[in-house]
Amino acid sequence: MHKRCWSVCAGLCGLAALVVAAIPGTAQTQEIKAKPALYSYVANWQFPRANWPDAVKALEPVNDVMQKAQANGDIVAYGSDVNLVHQPDAETHDNWWSSITLAGLIKTLNQLHASGDAASPTMNAAKHWDEVYVSHYYNWKAGSVKGGYTHISVYKLKADAPDDALENIGGHMVAPLLEKLLADGTIAEYEIDEMAIHTQAPGTFIIVYITPTPEGLDTVQSAVREALKASPLNGQAFGAVVDDSGHRDGLYKTDCNYK
Repeated sequence: MHKRCWSVCAGLCGLAALVVAAIPGTAQTQEIKAKPALYSYVANWQFPRANWPDAVKALEPVNDVMQKAQANGDIVAYGSDVNLVHQPDAETHDNWWSSITLAGLIKTLNQLHASGDAASPTMNAAKHWDEVYVSHYYNWKAGSVKGGYTHISVYKLKADAPDDALENIGGHMVAPLLEKLLADGTIAEYEIDEMAIHTQAPGTFIIVYITPTPEGLDTVQSAVREALKASPLNGQAFGAVVDDSGHRDGLYKTDCNYK
């Protein structure tokens, strides 16, 4: 989960330009209203390269706990990712689950610990850290994705950004575009996340989408370029709310299930 490549020319990535188009004063599409909170728990693992073949096997038993938690309504989604663009101090793998309540996240975490499936020699030897996110702009198609691709784009708002900056970014442009791509099957899920438990400084937001096929990555990028034609770049407006130096992307191979 939850990590993302919207590049264009002119020195700005396409997603950055998309964010610009979301700011008041530029052309806007139909607004998507904020939804009730969706919480996601992400367990990140950094396995030594020699342990990568064992890492996927070590994480597989976790799915049994997740299937039960989804069946009883504690969670609405779960999945696992393998990082495709490696960084020296970043995760190599993760597993995650989403719920409409924090209680659902924690109950599932407790069940996972009680099962003992979170402990194995491979996992105990890995570097590990957790993150908890909340989203108010999200949607998905029910079902499973096997061998899909999760793309994330990470941004940080400036300290003096208006309180409704993320509402404008999410509701006026990003979510409407991703809703279209969800409807035509290009993507299977999207969300715009903030940290619910601030293990990092506030102000970071993450735009996530999952596509079932590698071709979907190109389709999303093409859709972003078309969106830019309808909403020309406004670098001054973008710079007013987003610290561009905080931008990062990620690309992951994903298996997931949504209820």
